[in-house]
Order: sequence, then structure tokens, then C-alpha cells
Amino acid sequence: MYKNQIIIAFTLLLGATTFFACSTKQAPTDAEGRPLVEKLGTIDCDLVETTPVVFKGKVYRFEYVRTGYWNNHTGDSYFRFIDHETEEPTASFAKGFHFGSAFVVDDTAYVTAVDQGDGERIFIFASHDLENWEQWMAFQLPGFGMFNTSLTKVDNKFVLMFEVGQPEKEAGKPFTARFATSTDLKNWEILPSEYNYTMDRYTAPHCLRYLDGYYYDFYLEENHGYEMRVVRSKDLKNWEASPLNPVLKASAADKQVVAKNLPDSLVQRIATAENCNNSDIDFCELNGKLVVNYSWGNQRGIEFLAEAVYNGTQEQFLRGWFPEK
Repeated sequence: MYKNQIIIAFTLLLGATTFFACSTKQAPTDAEGRPLVEKLGTIDCDLVETTPVVFKGKVYRFEYVRTGYWNNHTGDSYFRFIDHETEEPTASFAKGFHFGSAFVVDDTAYVTAVDQGDGERIFIFASHDLENWEQWMAFQLPGFGMFNTSLTKVDNKFVLMFEVGQPEKEAGKPFTARFATSTDLKNWEILPSEYNYTMDRYTAPHCLRYLDGYYYDFYLEENHGYEMRVVRSKDLKNWEASPLNPVLKASAADKQVVAKNLPDSLVQRIATAENCNNSDIDFCELNGKLVVNYSWGNQRGIEFLAEAVYNGTQEQFLRGWFPEK
């Protein structure tokens, strides 16, 4: 009996040591101390707004397929999910909708979107299987022009970041992040205009996250081309910029081709394309590692979808942009 107790105690100690080692794994950084995002390369053409998510233990990539997508023969825009491992698509849905973004909670996938670019209505789609979708209008803001959205959950409420381009008194200089909250995804409170980032310059929002009292807004700013940057806030009004910005910027690694079945004409287009932009970042975590999607190109209609990885957790990634002073 005494020997068994020793064995059990040793096993528990070994398990605790292993857990401690895993939980304290050092976050990967580059030579400048920034969270190390490793670019893998281009996975598709003519795709911009995408969201990697974990749904029932598997990674999927939500895609907003525009009418101009090279392999869209429907004559309209639509949404779909792509199995990250097999590259198999789900059935398409939300025909005619735009600027979609996905979010998963409690084995339910949600997609937020507008029914037209520069539109005044935001809709929500919900599914338990990625095949059958319920749809409703979240809210309408007459006179607004809205584009990208990003949804997150904070305690018992949902927080939606939405991009506005007009009217000027609400958006300032396009494009600007505004916010809305809801406890049930049906009834929404639109926060006043002082809850924004930011009205004084181009700061197109794309990805919202929350951790330990801080909201993180990953957004696009015009600076030596177009770069992804991040700010954080405790109240959605007062924001702190990361001292390590930018998060992503254009580089030769964007043009590495990792897609397996692109036509030769698209591979050639990738090789010769102008690249002054890294935009539309989004990411998800599985098994302690982030799958990252972003777009590159020229911000004037030449657009490509790329993938990257961060070999750490989402918590490490978010904290890493704001090192302790």
C-alpha cells in the first residue's frame, strides 16, 4: 500500500510538473520583442474578409466570397466555411450579403454581416451544424454606412465592433470602429459616438478580442502603405496603442504560394502583384497555437488571402503586444 501511494504521488507530481512547464512556455517573439507571426504564404486569390474559428474541435475558415472571386460562378456574393484540414467547403449561404465575420460560442456558429456594402443594417446568422442557418436583423442605423464587423463575448454580454464610413458626425474621417452590446444577440444597445476608435484618421477596424478587462482592436492604418495595428481599452473610449506596432506589414513572405490547386495564371498573378498592404487579420486558437488569416495586395482591388501561425496561445499573443513596463 505504501509503495502504491508513492507511485500515485510521483505520478501526480510529474503531471503537475508537466502542466507547469506547458503553462509557462515562453511566448515566441521576433528580434525586436514583438509576438512572432510566422507567415506561411498565399492560400487563395480575390478573398479578403475571412475568419478562422474552432467549431466542435475542428478549425474552419469562414469566407466572404465576393462576386469577383476567381472561382465564383453564381453571379452573386455568398458565405461559406472551409474545413481547414481537408479544404472541403460547406454549403453556401447568405446570398447577396457582404463583409461577413464569424464567431463561435457554445457549439453555435454566428456570422455578422451587412446586406449591402456601405449599408445601414446589420444581420446575424446562427447555426449548430454549419449547414442550416437561422437569420435575423440585429439593428438598423438610418443614414449610416457600415462595413466590417467583429463579435466577441464578455461575461454575460456580447460586444459587436462595427466599421462605419458615414455620416461624418458619427464616423469622423472614415473608417472608424463603433460598438454595440447585447445579452441575447437580438436586442442591441448602440453605444454613443464617444465609444469609438478613432474619428481623427483612417483606422479601419477588423478584429475584436477581450482578455482580463481589456478590449483589443486589431485595425488597419495607412502608414508606409497599409499596416495592421492593435490598440486596447478598458472602456471602449480611451485607447492605448501597442508600443510594438505594427502587427503585420507587407513583406516578400506574403507571396509564397502554399495553395495546392491554384491555376497557373493565378500563381503568376501572385508573383507580379503590387504589395503595399497587410489587412483583415483574424485568428483562432487550437491546441495552444494560433491559426492566422490576413490579406495582402494594393488596397485598390488586387487582393490575396494568406495564412500565418503564432506558436503560442491567444492570451500570450494579446499580452505580447503590451509588455509590462
